[in-house]
Amino acid sequence: MTTIQVQGLTKRYGAQTVVDDLSFTVEPGQVTGFLGPNGAGKSTTLKIIVGLAAPTRGSVTVGGRRYRDLPVPLTEVGALLDAGAVHPSRTAYDHLLALAVSNGLPRRRVDDVLARTGMDGAAGKRTGGFSLGMRQRLGIAATLLGDPRVLLFDEPVNGLDPEGIRWIRDFMRSLAREGRTVLVSSHLMSEMAQTADHLVVIGRGRLIADMGIGDLMRSTSEGTVLVRTPEAGAFSRWLTQAGGTVREGLESSLVVTGLSGAEIGRLAARHGTPLSELTPQVASLEDAFMELTRESVEYQGAPA
Repeated sequence: MTTIQVQGLTKRYGAQTVVDDLSFTVEPGQVTGFLGPNGAGKSTTLKIIVGLAAPTRGSVTVGGRRYRDLPVPLTEVGALLDAGAVHPSRTAYDHLLALAVSNGLPRRRVDDVLARTGMDGAAGKRTGGFSLGMRQRLGIAATLLGDPRVLLFDEPVNGLDPEGIRWIRDFMRSLAREGRTVLVSSHLMSEMAQTADHLVVIGRGRLIADMGIGDLMRSTSEGTVLVRTPEAGAFSRWLTQAGGTVREGLESSLVVTGLSGAEIGRLAARHGTPLSELTPQVASLEDAFMELTRESVEYQGAPA
């Protein structure tokens, strides 16, 4: 099993601590979302994993070894940290061929990864004319050249159109189904909600949460229940007296916190109040993320 193991990782630049005693494990066979506000230390952590930055303290291993100790890194770890890091005058094929030859990989791998990422029709085109989506696909093709078991992606869907986002989402999940270890950094909560199985959330360089996506959303949910009744005014008073907090929702609904659905149902039966809806609400990933990271956001706008 090829895991990414981060242990007590700390990175300082002068007096600034960017990553602060961070520990987590990325397991194979699932997509792990790596989340955090701007400045949380995500990109720095990814750079340390692939040896582009040295830790001040702590360690990172891939399959039990440091990245610099891997004999042919591209066959162990594929990383897309900057989709723009290509020579604009090279064709897609030549860009991948240079990477393959420099890593001792067979030329046939270039054709294989171009086909898998849907880039075979653009193989002879110069990368300087590529759209952002095409550059992202080319970057993903490069990560697959060595057929690695570990894949890292930093903001792979930024700036893409809906078709490109859906393609990358499905692709990430297909890689995980093959048993690979997939770590994806993203700011798009809606995408992580549909892509990730597990989440690692950091803020100001420190670990905030490390759990399955469903567990995370349930853990930060306020236990909100949506209630509809033709006797909303009277029932709202009963709910408040029972310890609930009630506010008006859309279309004459009541949004209740502080009481479970079962407690609300029993209260309605006791007072003979007819209910047309009683629906517990689960927090969205965006709600959960905002709740977890509200103390870690570097810049906050004024309330609307």
